[in-house]
Amino acid sequence: MAKTILVKPLITEKTERLSDQLGKYTFVVNKDANKIEIKKAIEDMYQVTVEEVKTLIMPAKTKNRSTRSGILTGRKAAFKKAVVTLADGEEIDFYGDI
Repeated sequence: MAKTILVKPLITEKTERLSDQLGKYTFVVNKDANKIEIKKAIEDMYQVTVEEVKTLIMPAKTKNRSTRSGILTGRKAAFKKAVVTLADGEEIDFYGDI
């Protein structure tokens, strides 16, 4: 069974600003994927030229939530994030024709 490399694009205000100004796009990727696999997956899926891939692992976070009966403690899982720089003049349109 082949592993899924790209999990989803990460769209926040900060990543939107990066993509508009610098041509950098952010994706949540499989923890086992390396930079070469990520580059190939993005080029195949979006038909763009990738110049650079930077990866980082976001640590797990604990979250506390208070209820009437006390405090519930939960945990958000860790994930791997890739910041991809595209060639000049290329872009990825996540929204299509909205």
